[in-house]
Amino acid sequence: MAEGETERREGYRHRLAIPTRWMDNDIYGHVNNVVYYSYFDTVINTYLIEVGGMDIHAGGIVGFAVETGCRFHRPVAFPDVIDACIRVTKLGNSSVRYEIGLFRQGDEPPLATGHFVHVFVDRAASRPTPIPPRLRAALQALVVAPEKSEPA
Repeated sequence: MAEGETERREGYRHRLAIPTRWMDNDIYGHVNNVVYYSYFDTVINTYLIEVGGMDIHAGGIVGFAVETGCRFHRPVAFPDVIDACIRVTKLGNSSVRYEIGLFRQGDEPPLATGHFVHVFVDRAASRPTPIPPRLRAALQALVVAPEKSEPA
């Protein structure tokens, strides 16, 4: 079984329902792989704005995506609704590593699992900056302990 394929919704701290759109489907009749990254962006940035108080238009900091990854497990197609779930596995001074699970509503095996790393930077200077207190508190609420490997 592929890594991440046994993930469950309960392992994540936040969930956002995202309806698929007709335009998400590709010629093969399922959501195109690049759209999954849009779902990642949507669940993360919605949380940062609504819970973390991030002002994406005029705030002094911005989050730069510096690393992403996705494993595709099952196809999804319009008109499915996706539960996009996130957790934080590493919270640094100016960076955060999210893990994402995408699930079809009403179905437990994940459609995809992945990760996304943000570095928060000063908007004017484009240099890493410490995560502000309100945003840090919102991210801290998503932190889970990284899974430990079983000894060989």
